[in-house]
Amino acid sequence: MNSKRMVTAVAAGAAVVMGLSACGGGTSSNGGATNGNGGGNTPAFNAALKSTFNPSDKKGGIVKIANAGTWDSLDPGETYYGYSWNFLRLYGRSLVMFKPAPGGGSNELVPDLAEKLGEPSDGGKTWTYKLRKGIKFEDGTAVTSKDVKYAVLRSTDKETFPNGPAYFEGYLSLPEGYKGPYKSKGVNTDSAIETPDDSTIVFHLKQAFGGFDYFAQLPQTAPVPEAKDTGAKYREHVISTGPYKFDKNEIDKGFNLVRNDQWDASTDPNRKALPDGYQVSMNVNADDIDNRLISGDLDIDIAGTGVQPASLSRVLGDPALKANADNPTIARLWYTSINPTVAPFDNKACREAIEYAADRTAYQTAYGGTFSGGDIATTLLPPQIPGAQKFDLYPAGADSKGDVTKAKAKLTECGKPDGFETNISYRAERPKEKATAEALQQSLQRVGIKLTLKAFPQGDYFSQFAGNPPYVKANNLGLAINGWGADWNDGFGFLSQIVDSRVIRETGGSSNTSVRIPEVDSMLDAAIGETDKGKREGDWGAIDKRVMEEAVILPGVHAKSLLVRSKRLSNVFISEAYGMYDYLSLGIA
Repeated sequence: MNSKRMVTAVAAGAAVVMGLSACGGGTSSNGGATNGNGGGNTPAFNAALKSTFNPSDKKGGIVKIANAGTWDSLDPGETYYGYSWNFLRLYGRSLVMFKPAPGGGSNELVPDLAEKLGEPSDGGKTWTYKLRKGIKFEDGTAVTSKDVKYAVLRSTDKETFPNGPAYFEGYLSLPEGYKGPYKSKGVNTDSAIETPDDSTIVFHLKQAFGGFDYFAQLPQTAPVPEAKDTGAKYREHVISTGPYKFDKNEIDKGFNLVRNDQWDASTDPNRKALPDGYQVSMNVNADDIDNRLISGDLDIDIAGTGVQPASLSRVLGDPALKANADNPTIARLWYTSINPTVAPFDNKACREAIEYAADRTAYQTAYGGTFSGGDIATTLLPPQIPGAQKFDLYPAGADSKGDVTKAKAKLTECGKPDGFETNISYRAERPKEKATAEALQQSLQRVGIKLTLKAFPQGDYFSQFAGNPPYVKANNLGLAINGWGADWNDGFGFLSQIVDSRVIRETGGSSNTSVRIPEVDSMLDAAIGETDKGKREGDWGAIDKRVMEEAVILPGVHAKSLLVRSKRLSNVFISEAYGMYDYLSLGIA
């Protein structure tokens, strides 16, 4: 997903997560912006980077949104795209949330459903939350702690909900063999979650974890009424607890959100709910999205990854267009998974050949160059993450275009001196990923490695294809274009879901497609239990290096993006917590 924030220490023995982001917070400017440090209402490049551009409390209007592909899921129990977590706050309320604020202020955790942040006990193994009074579902029924418990438990069923993060099933003290409320119906789960009354929920962990508030902000804690749960079909009509509810939802085509008359602003200090609704279209051509944003016919490209290469020079070359753009640096890595379950990548030397042969500058160019693509990466951890280290185990030459000689030597070492053939996957709706796959195809051809490009829909990319181990192996997906933003800005929040082999699911849906290193799993466990901040941050860098030693990930670019600000919108600002515009705060000017 995307970035997050700092959690205070708990009792001795608990792990402490201290993820502070690189940029400071900001507040709305009183005057017109003349540079990237101001807010106001005068268009300027980076005007929404650290302050609110065009602040307003005006209500009304419809925000128009487009998605180049489809959602992985609208169900809070299984969604894992950063843009989805950002948007979901409009119709779902988690126990805790990231503060809707510009810049670094967005990294602060604040209560949402809960009255306050979690109260730890038992050395950080138990966490208690009290729900606010008066919160209702869209049908008028009261939200209780049992609805939150049920929501969390159903999310652990990864056969039904393959896309969501796997934190809860990994850390809650669930009964052995528990498979969620559908398959383990009637099983007592009080060992993991207790609800002593309708306003109290208590989580019990297998080991101390000082950053549990980060888990509490996951969409998986958005309440679900058991009586209205339809399993995998719940995504068709999620029962709202937020200021908006679904009016129409045509899966994979589009949907509308309208005001939820059961939402009470007095129970919700975090949401202004300015627009009257949201209109979302899916499977819209990415270049068409850019053109419509520029013309003013569209307000938001929901993916939040920036304009496509075809629009880049147009925006940067026109002062008027550039004045309505922002260029945030993101705690995100664009990379390629090198799958060791696919021959000949079961041989480390063959994987190392990929590392040496790849043209890093072409990778960067595919994402938009230094300005909007980002910086060439040789490590996993982005520089914003505390503990990130600079190193390069596979130097690509002075020009960063690859070391063909070393790549050929590695091919000889792995018994493939003339090269080999394999497939590379990418998300069909993302032109930058296609360009990356083509760039790798060209650079690897120089050493005899022939790539066949395979495009798959982004909505099912991880659940059915690139993140589905049996499919990967059966279809020779040796390489998979991938990308990852920190679930919060800390080494654990960035690394755990992409390098821990225990999150890989044979049924599909894992963001980790290639890292299967038991030593790394143990290193993660040790880092989580380390209470010394400096030592813990050093552990994240050591894990990064250990993964790179196995050559199971080809780092591409530590990301930046060029976002176009719609002229129709008010209250526009970049949220560092999500690495894109904050969708919760927008209004229509």
